[in-house]
Amino acid sequence: MVTTKHPGMDFADEAGFADLQGFAADDLDAAFAAFRRSAERIVAPLAQQQRPARPPPPALVAACRAALDGVADPRAFFTRRFVPRRLRAPGFLTGYYEVEVEARRISEPGFETPVLARPEDLVTLNEAPLAGADGAALAAARRRADGRLEAFPERRDIEDGFAQDCAPPLAFLRDQVELFLLQVQGSARLRFPDGSSVGLTYAGRNGHPYTSIGRAMIQRGLVAEADMSLETLKRTLRDMGLGPGEAGRRLMQENKSYVFFELDETPQRALGPIGGQGCALTPLRSIAVDRNLWSYGLPFWIAGQIPWERDAPSRFARLMIAQDTGSAILGAARADLYFGTGAEAGARAGGIRHAAEFFVLAPKAD
Repeated sequence: MVTTKHPGMDFADEAGFADLQGFAADDLDAAFAAFRRSAERIVAPLAQQQRPARPPPPALVAACRAALDGVADPRAFFTRRFVPRRLRAPGFLTGYYEVEVEARRISEPGFETPVLARPEDLVTLNEAPLAGADGAALAAARRRADGRLEAFPERRDIEDGFAQDCAPPLAFLRDQVELFLLQVQGSARLRFPDGSSVGLTYAGRNGHPYTSIGRAMIQRGLVAEADMSLETLKRTLRDMGLGPGEAGRRLMQENKSYVFFELDETPQRALGPIGGQGCALTPLRSIAVDRNLWSYGLPFWIAGQIPWERDAPSRFARLMIAQDTGSAILGAARADLYFGTGAEAGARAGGIRHAAEFFVLAPKAD
């Protein structure tokens, strides 16, 4: 048996399952259930990915078909179908979660920030990016009436006037900070005063590069790195001011990337937020990876000391499945760990910025 090459494999060395400390104790039934969700997307005819990644190699497709045919022993399945490879680069792990946000269906005082649907003239450019005025590669563009493509407006332009030319708002949030963080996460659950709720799913972005506002705050001395957290970021931005031209809003607008959404009430969405692969994410089993290097559905073993259960770090050692991606997730040994929905998941996810050991499970090919 030989393994199928992925670009990320160039940064990995072959290992054995004995090198995965904690593998024997991991709940591989839970990992396999997450893997099956990916398998269903990989083998489904004409299945659409929300954010396309590298195509799955034939060996991964074969493993997915075998998983869907029925597996009695998940541990035997993974050890028979995959070979661990240790990633040589230092691994870095962050966390994310599904935000629960108070919202209104129509604008009212205190809820005037619109959540925008995908504009009809937005074109996603996965394989042939458009060159921006500054030379940056734009992953999406605006199609003019004459068919030509042009750069889609940046965040500042959208917020300061272009929004009125987009589709009608899906809902309204409390302020720009809530929208900004919802866009960073890529999905959310909106809750309304009548007790109803609806899933909000990523539907595209304007194509401009992502800029980390949290990193900018630290570099400029606005927040000490040791003090940075989700709540600190939100409070600092609000204290700086969110009105037109105010410092907090200008800082957020340095991130030119802007995300559009769709309301999603499908049965699949009820299982959890939809990741880049197009399947529902599983808390503490789904990760976001660099889609330029990896295919969705690949299993990864990640181990380290991180504060995933409580504020103090503890041992984390789990088989994870690549099912999502993100603009800030770049590099072979880089992953974003999905924690679940709500404030508690957000508190845990916000504390993760830690080194970790990464193994990718390379699918075997005959």
